[in-house]
Amino acid sequence: MDKLIIQGGIKLQGEIRISGAKNAALPILAATLLADGVMTISNMPHLHDITTTMELLGRMGCELTVGEKMVIQVDSRVIREFFAPYDLVRTMRASILVLGPLLTRFGRADVSLPGGCAIGSRPVNLHLEGLAAMGANLQVEGGYIRAVANRLKGCDLVMDLVTVTGTENLMMAATMAKGVTVIRNAAREPEVVDLANCLIKMGAKIEGAGTDTIRIEGVDGLTGTEYEILPDRIETGTYLVAAAMTRGHIKLKNTQPALLEAVLAKLHDSGAELTTTESTIEIKMNKERLRAVSIHTSPYPGFPTDMQAQFTALNCIAEGTGTITESVFENRFMHVQELQRMGAQIKIEGNTAITSGVSKLKSAPLMATDLRASASLVLAGLVAEGATEVNRIYHIDRGYETIEEKLSNLGAQIRRVPG
Repeated sequence: MDKLIIQGGIKLQGEIRISGAKNAALPILAATLLADGVMTISNMPHLHDITTTMELLGRMGCELTVGEKMVIQVDSRVIREFFAPYDLVRTMRASILVLGPLLTRFGRADVSLPGGCAIGSRPVNLHLEGLAAMGANLQVEGGYIRAVANRLKGCDLVMDLVTVTGTENLMMAATMAKGVTVIRNAAREPEVVDLANCLIKMGAKIEGAGTDTIRIEGVDGLTGTEYEILPDRIETGTYLVAAAMTRGHIKLKNTQPALLEAVLAKLHDSGAELTTTESTIEIKMNKERLRAVSIHTSPYPGFPTDMQAQFTALNCIAEGTGTITESVFENRFMHVQELQRMGAQIKIEGNTAITSGVSKLKSAPLMATDLRASASLVLAGLVAEGATEVNRIYHIDRGYETIEEKLSNLGAQIRRVPG
């Protein structure tokens, strides 16, 4: 099992290109199951979760071609099976996203209950309740969701909780349902909008994506098309925090500042100087030391839970006291214990982490517990005295494309070694 060795104390400087968004790419890959034709998807990030989803589609019988720069073509017209097995699904929760497309286009699906990061309860009951309301016959047995439907029927769906994958799954299912489906209390994340834009380009009739009410008028079929994935706002935010923590000066290209206004506002509060264009962000730290910030995570357009761990690491070395309240997932402070081993002063009270900044962190062997926690440990390693060892980095590979190469291009001393 690989690990990262990081020599801290180097200011990051230079330019890097941001990859396509994993959280948009995964539902759009699932949406290829809806197309009566070839889908060509560009700006696809080269990540473990992406290759797992491609393997899942291939196992169903879809024909996949990978071109230069991870341009992927998918032809689902040759699909043979409607089965998502446990050995693939167990590694990533987003695999549940094949359920809606399979059911609405082919009328049946057998999908294993999903796995993924251990960051708290993310039940699929909202997906199932929505599909049942649309007329699906569902049974959960032996760890599998077994679903059949003649043709789904449009209806009015009110989500008990804001759920990104739930919104995406039901939106895809509704594209070929009979009549009109309205999803209320829908997720507003940019990745939901990106999926909707892709579906519209395929011929779907969708209104309201990006608001809390999405209206979908079912059509008889969708066609293949070409689509480019939007940039990854969480990868963008992570490298911005890395630059701020190391008091560096970097420029990120192929990104969209409008997608992470809440993150940019907190970086500004911490003392970072930011310059943006439509597709670039430049960050420069003129102050000798960061200021601690306080954060409350919430669904988009609020502060993203996927940036909470990175800002916890930032607060560890910032001047003053910062409070970070996690309101989205109930088990997302597992990185705190590892940061404490580096000398961080953090106290957990319920769902809030209270951090008193220290002047420096010290290197230690660390154990990554989930995707974004892994990123926070890498960031801490960039500023720690000595060489920090981050173990179990397979989590990082699920969400960050060649993180060691990109950081090396910014001057960091970081290398991947066998565990």
